[in-house]
Amino acid sequence: MHNKAANSRFISKTPYASSLIVHVRELHANHKEQILNHLLLLNEDDRRLRFGTQTSNEVIERHVERLDFTQDKVFGHFDALLNLAGIAHLAYLPIANEQSEAAEFGVSVLPNGRGQGIGTALLARASVHARNTGVKTLFVHCLANNKTMMHIARKAGMHVELAYGDADAHLRLLPANHSTIVEEATNSQWANFDYVVKANWKRTKDAWCWILGKPLPSST
Repeated sequence: MHNKAANSRFISKTPYASSLIVHVRELHANHKEQILNHLLLLNEDDRRLRFGTQTSNEVIERHVERLDFTQDKVFGHFDALLNLAGIAHLAYLPIANEQSEAAEFGVSVLPNGRGQGIGTALLARASVHARNTGVKTLFVHCLANNKTMMHIARKAGMHVELAYGDADAHLRLLPANHSTIVEEATNSQWANFDYVVKANWKRTKDAWCWILGKPLPSST
């Protein structure tokens, strides 16, 4: 997507704290099928808001196939059935002096996960990781009528500029410090623990459903 670079007076004075309730895991190449399932569940309007244009299944499939987990970072929140309720893509912009100083943030949350702070938690997790990897400016580019994304961006302290139906938001990030490094490590550990707990709960529930002859809880 297009991002408009700009010098900003808006600098994050404190680390943007991640949610203690909505746990966010870093995703890897072995999650591609789940990422694809998540994006294919987005309806026509949601796809337009996420990608900025009408997006077919084929385009989404190519997008997921081309994801480079060694270059960019992808984060996700798993619900109780281990479905990806929300996904964030942190794309590092062209490198200067052997290090990318800017990154673009994109996010999508399924309808049944909205209103729970998932988008905010995903932005928080991505912001901390961006700081810890030397990123100085975090960008969001979306349609101006994407009210949810605009709300999340403004809540994070981003400066939003509107032009010709598009919106560009950017946030200057302070350098990493001991607190942000510890925060990211702690969040990662809690997210992994949360996933294990949900996986064990799901296996137990599935087993009881099988014993009692009840349908298994649906998952995507």
